Amino acid sequence: METFQQIINGDKPVLIDFYATWCGPCKAMSPIVEAIGKELKGQARVLKIDVDKNQSLASLYNIRAVPTFMIFKQGQIKWQQPGGADKMTIKNELLRHL
Repeated sequence: METFQQIINGDKPVLIDFYATWCGPCKAMSPIVEAIGKELKGQARVLKIDVDKNQSLASLYNIRAVPTFMIFKQGQIKWQQPGGADKMTIKNELLRHL
C-alpha cells in the first residue's frame, strides 16, 4: 500500500479533499470530487482525507477549515482552496498541472 508521501511525490497531480464526516459542505462537495476523479482517471489522482482520523496530516498542512482542497505534484503544493468550489474550478486547476 502506498503512503501519503509516495502518492503526493508522484508525477501525476493529486487532488486532496480534506473533509469531515459531520461537515455539511463536505457532503455536498463529495459527488463533485468523485466525478472529477472518474473523469480524470489515469491522468490525476484524487484522495479524500478525513481530518478527524488523520489529525497529524491535517495539522502538518495547517488545515483550519473543511472542506479544504489541495493539489500536489512531485511533493509540492500547487494549489489550495479552503471551503467549497465549483466543479470546473477544481477540475481546471487539476488540468493545469497535468
